[in-house]
Amino acid sequence: MEPAFAHLPAFTHLIASPWTAAAVMVCVIAASVVQFGLGMGFGLTAAPLLALIDPELVPASTLFIGLASSALGAWNERSAIVWNEVWLAAVGRAVGVGAAIAILSILANRDTFILVFGIMIAIAVLMSVIGLRIPFSRNSLLAMATLSGTMGTITSVGAPPLAIVYQDRPSSEARPTLAAFFAIGCTMSLAGLYGSGWAGQRDFLLALFMVPGMMIGVWIASRLRDRFDKRYRPALLAISGTAAIILILRALL
Repeated sequence: MEPAFAHLPAFTHLIASPWTAAAVMVCVIAASVVQFGLGMGFGLTAAPLLALIDPELVPASTLFIGLASSALGAWNERSAIVWNEVWLAAVGRAVGVGAAIAILSILANRDTFILVFGIMIAIAVLMSVIGLRIPFSRNSLLAMATLSGTMGTITSVGAPPLAIVYQDRPSSEARPTLAAFFAIGCTMSLAGLYGSGWAGQRDFLLALFMVPGMMIGVWIASRLRDRFDKRYRPALLAISGTAAIILILRALL
């Protein structure tokens, strides 16, 4: 008997190809390890690879899994969340979501935007590598959260701006605070995408397909937490740099 969702091209593609489904699971597992270990980075790790596998998997489906993994990470370390930073960043996220929806409504060529976006991430990584910093402050947090909201809503990759701002903060505070922010931020982005017609039931079903991979990633990350703490800043830069390269190549090819 044909599955109820077999009319959905992306879902049919996944269930019809074991290798494709396995590749999706590997991406989700790896991204969940990053998310649970660092408090951010699910979309940054998964979205470029998932988009190459099947464009239907981004941004909404990836945002659903990013929401779930972020919420779980935030709950596990809820006592360490700096809530005043979360709520301030949420204000910026809301502004960014509005900007993203406006861009999506007039965007003629998404590949062009992804190319510009990838270049921007690469520049941000370069600034960090050569020692430049964006000092953490209320203004910088608000500005970077706004940029994160715009980027995250369109591509499901909203971590790079906040990675730069938080890279010198203690990981014991940054990880749960960022997880809480991204749980709230993903919810805002999904609301904007659904409200504007850019997401639907198909995206939710695709997200359900990826849930087992997320749970496996969370299990692995819980056993690697100390290692993530020691490699906090290099991991952020490596994730951002890799995402930039993949996004640029995807836009050019």
